[in-house]
Amino acid sequence: MLNNGAVDRIFHALGDSNRRAIIERLSRGALSVSALAKPLDITLAAVVQHLQVLEESGLVRTEKLGRVRSCQLHPEGLRVAEDWLANRRGLWEQRFDRLGELLDGPVPSRKKART
Repeated sequence: MLNNGAVDRIFHALGDSNRRAIIERLSRGALSVSALAKPLDITLAAVVQHLQVLEESGLVRTEKLGRVRSCQLHPEGLRVAEDWLANRRGLWEQRFDRLGELLDGPVPSRKKART
């Protein structure tokens, strides 16, 4: 059974284009907060806030090494979204299979009404 709070946090985190851009960049390797902020058209403070949301959702981990905060993708966090989507996909595939069986089945004969 999936934790609805975790699902909500993941999709909330992925619902923002800046956070998705951060995830995309971190998928290529760990980066500092300042390196993450460079290509984004937002302030360093805003990047830190986005990172907090991503960290709370379990998608990103940060670590402070001296004066530099290093960020890395935590791919296990995506598993919550994958599991939720897989459950929805399975449910709809079953429904489509049943619909297909109904459509492929014999067509009931219609009796003509007498007038």
